[in-house]
Amino acid sequence: MTIGIGGSTAAIELEKLSNMTTDISPITELEFNSRIEKAQQLMKAHSIDAMYLNAGTNLYYFTGTRWYPSERMVGAILTQSGELHYIVPFFEIDTIKLHLTIEGNIHGWQEHESPYELTNEVLANLGVNTGTLAIDESTSFFMTNGIQQVNPQLNLIDAKVITATCRGQKSDTEIALLQRAKDMTMEVHKAAARILYEGITTDEVKQFINQAHIKLGAPAGSYFCIVLFGLDTSYPHGVKTPKALDKNDVVLIDTGCQLHGYNSDITRTYVFGEPTDRHREMWQVEKDAQIAAFNAAKIGVPCGDVDVAARNFLADKGLGPDYETPGCPHRTGHGVGLDIHEWPYLVRSDRTPLAKGMSFSNEPMLVIPGEFGIRLEDHFYMTETGAKWFTEPSFSIDDPFGYDQ
Repeated sequence: MTIGIGGSTAAIELEKLSNMTTDISPITELEFNSRIEKAQQLMKAHSIDAMYLNAGTNLYYFTGTRWYPSERMVGAILTQSGELHYIVPFFEIDTIKLHLTIEGNIHGWQEHESPYELTNEVLANLGVNTGTLAIDESTSFFMTNGIQQVNPQLNLIDAKVITATCRGQKSDTEIALLQRAKDMTMEVHKAAARILYEGITTDEVKQFINQAHIKLGAPAGSYFCIVLFGLDTSYPHGVKTPKALDKNDVVLIDTGCQLHGYNSDITRTYVFGEPTDRHREMWQVEKDAQIAAFNAAKIGVPCGDVDVAARNFLADKGLGPDYETPGCPHRTGHGVGLDIHEWPYLVRSDRTPLAKGMSFSNEPMLVIPGEFGIRLEDHFYMTETGAKWFTEPSFSIDDPFGYDQ
């Protein structure tokens, strides 16, 4: 039997867990202000007069204001000079004041009024009615179109040159939050592996994983959770009707949580029972492809070259080529931070140079159609001297969590 798999119960494992977040600090107002200053510098460098930040992670990143996007326009205008103006439904003004970290002028629109007209009025008063406005790339098209229709003279451009540049390189505080979130999810993985038994359903495992994340200090529980057994593991993001666990099934669990908005996202794959020679061979290829990607991650190297390194390794093993299966059907990894998938990406076409503070998943999954899938996903971040793991990669198919190391 694989070491560390099975032999316990959900009640026993939950009892062992305790809050891991009591000594971790959220982002400070000082850091939010420094982000605004960096955005101002980028706006000047790119001749951008102002930037619109829509409700969501970009609004939070720069202002500390948590608000979720909907059909009602909620956002903020940040000018090149550093002025901050919030655009909100009038009836939400008192509520949004409770959420503000960085103060700014608040402009409200009534339900029968156009928020786009209001946005244009604010921009006109700021002298930007014929200038260049960078639009948060996550803004819904109908909002961007509404702004443009009201003022066709306004030059709208993608704000990614500011948002991605700022958010791509994490601060020490962000790295610490990411580290703790991933430490929490690793403990959840270990506990989830111990509760497995023949006949357990994926829903039972998901419920346990959610409860375990809460016990460790993630108030919302699991941010997401994928649990797959046997043949189902060959479908990267799951199946319509997942099977229960059988003896000698491959087990794939991919889950994560959020800590002050920052995400963990870790996958472990192992066998409930005794691995076959085929399992062993493919599991080791997956681990070695992950290491090949990690070893390629060096300061100044294009992100895409990390993906190429993993894919070339797999091709040398007779898998692929490219995205063909048996092989890896998707990119090697994604950036991670306030969004679980964010820029830059470890995919061949992304030529962004790796820089200090960038954080990524590393998951060149193997899909063996009609048999099983193997995904080993850990994250790393870039230091001045190269890549550093947030979490140690899985040790072996017989001892995935390294209990006997």
